[in-house]
Amino acid sequence: MKLTTRGTLAAVLACVGTAVAAAPAVAGTSVPVVLPLESLETAVPVETPDLSTGVPVPVPGAPEGPRHVTGTLLPQGTLPAVPVSSELPRTLLEVPVENPLGEGNLGVAEVLAQESDVELASPGASLGAPVTAPSGEGFGLPEPTLPEAALVAPVLRAAPTGTLLFR
Repeated sequence: MKLTTRGTLAAVLACVGTAVAAAPAVAGTSVPVVLPLESLETAVPVETPDLSTGVPVPVPGAPEGPRHVTGTLLPQGTLPAVPVSSELPRTLLEVPVENPLGEGNLGVAEVLAQESDVELASPGASLGAPVTAPSGEGFGLPEPTLPEAALVAPVLRAAPTGTLLFR
């Protein structure tokens, strides 16, 4: 079996297309985690808190492709920013509050952080060519110029909220 460059490229594009199509099915999920802190009671003479949270599952999105700008040789967004989305999981921390006078517990303090969406975009870059576009002057040859480079800053958007309750 002879593998050509065109066949290799087609296989890579098919794999990328399958991965991008499957990514939205997993969006907005997290893996629940309950941390077993009961063993701390043997080392520290206090009641341990109960902590339940999750691990966010990042889902990469499709980057915006480079686009042509009139008057430049290289497209803008040469290295595109890759968007990644996830969901911060619900986190609950229950801490027993002891009476400072030593007469039992006063209750339980709960710190609750609700789930919230998180969006991230990786840094990107645009590059300019070290020559100008060909013109009618100078026999149609490009002229040397200083190359240009621009960095696109990374973006992080999230709006986590939390509450503190005492019961």
